[in-house]
Amino acid sequence: MSDVFEVDDPTDARLALGAQGLLASFNTAGLITSADVHVATTLGRLGREDDDTVLLAIALTARAVRAGSICLDLATVTELPVAEALPWPDPVAWAGAVAASPLVGLGVLHWEHGLLYLDRYHEQETQVLHDLTARAASTPSYDPVVVNAALDRVFGEGHGEQQAACRGAAGQWTTVITGGPGTGKTTAVAGLLVALHEQAQAHGQGLRVALAAPTGKAAARLEEAVHGSATGFAEADRARLTGLSAMTLHRLLRPLPGNSTRFRHHRGNRLPHDVVVVDESSMVSLTMMARLLEAVRPDARLVLVGDPDQLSSVDAGAVLTDLVRGYEGRPDSPVAALRTTHRFGPEIRALAEALRLGDADAALEVLAAGHEAVEWVTDADPASQIRATALPAALAVRDAAVAGDMPRALAALDRHRLLCAHRDGPYGVHHWNRRIEQWLATETGDPLHERDYLGRPLLVTANDHALRLYNGDTGVVVATPEGGRRVAIAGSGPEPLHFAPSRLGSVETMHAMTIHKSQGSQADVVSVLLPDVESRLLTRELFYTAVTRAQQRVRVIGPEPAVRAAIERQAQRASGLRVRLAGR
Repeated sequence: MSDVFEVDDPTDARLALGAQGLLASFNTAGLITSADVHVATTLGRLGREDDDTVLLAIALTARAVRAGSICLDLATVTELPVAEALPWPDPVAWAGAVAASPLVGLGVLHWEHGLLYLDRYHEQETQVLHDLTARAASTPSYDPVVVNAALDRVFGEGHGEQQAACRGAAGQWTTVITGGPGTGKTTAVAGLLVALHEQAQAHGQGLRVALAAPTGKAAARLEEAVHGSATGFAEADRARLTGLSAMTLHRLLRPLPGNSTRFRHHRGNRLPHDVVVVDESSMVSLTMMARLLEAVRPDARLVLVGDPDQLSSVDAGAVLTDLVRGYEGRPDSPVAALRTTHRFGPEIRALAEALRLGDADAALEVLAAGHEAVEWVTDADPASQIRATALPAALAVRDAAVAGDMPRALAALDRHRLLCAHRDGPYGVHHWNRRIEQWLATETGDPLHERDYLGRPLLVTANDHALRLYNGDTGVVVATPEGGRRVAIAGSGPEPLHFAPSRLGSVETMHAMTIHKSQGSQADVVSVLLPDVESRLLTRELFYTAVTRAQQRVRVIGPEPAVRAAIERQAQRASGLRVRLAGR
């Protein structure tokens, strides 16, 4: 969704033809849509509010929620990019009019800390704050001798960060474990579960554990990573994690029929688990976090795991980032940060750290150094460089697919990822999927006219619990010995899943994929195609997420202005949670 839409068609559905005053001016400028105008005029009519500036503030608040914010920061809203001068209200008078609005008195709007909320989001933010505060008011009883002995045995030497995080999680109801890719977050989770199992067993009790993540793909990777981390444990410790499976948050909470935001588990019907672990928490929206907190028992440990520097939820809220920033400096902070990276080499680590810190000069220094692990392409037309990597990767997938070798085809699929910010346009996924297919057709002589051509890489875009397929799963169309075709999917088990192509409805070609869709995945080599410098999607979080998908080598494609713009432009999501957590 763009910050500003261009109005070149008088029948554009985003135009509110009946709008007047400020609403009309801001709508025709492309800053607010007809939907935003409708919210403002409806609330104004219900609350007998006719102040033009207040109605504008309501419309801008609705727009802010669509863009991922929880509320509207009136002090910074005038910084929004617009192509023309707009009649912004006087800031002081505007704030006064909003504060005095009858809609605030009725509780339809909330005005707090200079932030304007629609009632639903203020209620959810308040609930999250109150639930976290209530959970922090008491601590679980635990046996430090048993827990520490288990942690010493599981981790041994050289894992001080993980041990400290686990000790903290054992002694509090809520823990936030943060860190970049490869910092051992899942290893810490596995060690914690072993220690808590041992403590429960020492007291003659069992331990009910739930592993969850926002998406099916992230849940599958969590399950795989927990069991993978345990391979280095003693047999008895591995046995404590045997049979542990992960699921999506929606599946854990069990949605009510026909309602995606209300669940069978809630404050009156809590989850039965003693420990709930949620991975990829940066992708959890405010609404889902509120539903989770009201469903977890007050006497159950909740462990939120994630990277606050990655992209946030596509829905409103950046809760993990708010928690990390809000708890900074508090002596009772439940945040445990893991810093030591084990996934990639020093060059990619240096680039990722420069991005995380917002140091454009340091990032450009790494890019310009010419390391083998970090390549920088600044050509105006990077097609030849992209072709040099993407085509051999596509051919390797195709060769394995033609041979009917599912494991080899899926392994080849993870050798290279071309990551784009956009879906459409010259920097988008659709454009580069077509280009790579053209190169592939030219190289092989196969016109690829069939939809399910051999070697077609696939991305699953919707959950299908019946087939055990989840949004974000990846696969390849492969040949069968009988001359047919199957889609091999990389499942969480030792063997690939495979299906007739006709059984998979929600899939798309994946020679290229969006950076948002890449979260939770990794590849040997990653090519990051930065969009135009004016793109709203070009942010530090986007760049960091893309770079940290690489295990061995990363190629950044874009000129210096795009690199600087990405690093200097942070995704701004207005929220009062961090301010309220900090007690300011």
